Amino acid sequence: MTEIKAYAAYDAETPLKPFTFERKEIGEKEIQIEILYSGVCHSDIHTAKGDWGPAIYPLVPGHEIVGRITAVGSGVSKFKVGELAGVGCFVDSCRTCPSCQAGDEQLCDEGMTGTYNSYERGTTIPTYGGYSTSITVDENYTLHVSDKLELSGVAPLLCAGITTYSPLRYLKVGKGHKVAVLGLGGLGHMAVKFAASFGAEVTMLSHSPSKEADAKKLGAHHFALTSNEEVMASLASKFDVILNTVSAEHDYNAYLNLLNTNGTMIIVGIPNSPAIIPAATLVMKRRSIMGSLIGGIAETQEMLDYCAEHNITSDVEVIDMNYINEAYDRMNKSDVKYRFVIDMASLK
Repeated sequence: MTEIKAYAAYDAETPLKPFTFERKEIGEKEIQIEILYSGVCHSDIHTAKGDWGPAIYPLVPGHEIVGRITAVGSGVSKFKVGELAGVGCFVDSCRTCPSCQAGDEQLCDEGMTGTYNSYERGTTIPTYGGYSTSITVDENYTLHVSDKLELSGVAPLLCAGITTYSPLRYLKVGKGHKVAVLGLGGLGHMAVKFAASFGAEVTMLSHSPSKEADAKKLGAHHFALTSNEEVMASLASKFDVILNTVSAEHDYNAYLNLLNTNGTMIIVGIPNSPAIIPAATLVMKRRSIMGSLIGGIAETQEMLDYCAEHNITSDVEVIDMNYINEAYDRMNKSDVKYRFVIDMASLK
């Protein structure tokens, strides 16, 4: 067993604090990764606070992981010691259901095994995430990471990146499409970068006029202030796709009306309360609402390769591990541009 340093939530109320645990020795098909950077996702806060149901405490968050391989099992064929590697939101799945067989492991019929707040399949051993110095993962759930990009900016691609890349690719967004991105945060800033890179005409929808300059710097062609009724009226039936990243309660109908005939709203934010959507809003223009959850291993690798080729990374603020509670407070105030990333060297 290998002793690992980490930070953990011990309950839903108190701040995260140091935690030590043991990871099992690597198996035949597993690799051990020294974690260099771990992104901080808003999901980490929700899970640590028990917002999405009972958590497994002590809980070590973190599912945006990049690092260097320090050991490989005897049967590993896809990775070598010394290479860079990444781990995203899940570390296993049933592998046999139709979703897994189709490369959509994140949609596993039995439920994916989360990088944290899950149990290793068939055991009562909790999974511990990236707020730690090392992680051991099956090679089939591990990703190759290019050395062309700044690693701190690569880490959030493992969640924020694939969460926005996957649905845009699913809808084949490209040149000639008009895409709106609702919400300029960790997810929204990646959505703008990808949609613009794919060739779409991109509009940022935001209630904060101060975000216009940033949105255009990130690649948005237009900015629309959602609190301005005249602006919203002018955008009726304008967009082919709206990528909705907002996780707070909001009126979906105000934005659904901005979709043209056959337009689609992609939901990637998860508010705590259900939305009320009149059927007529959808029926009268044959509009659709779709949800999307990260991506499978193959698609996540595709996304990482695309980012390496097109020089796309997340905009990040690198922090030390002992700053995590302040970072959580700032995230709750939307005070970050646009993702905190922990330098795990600060934990050693």
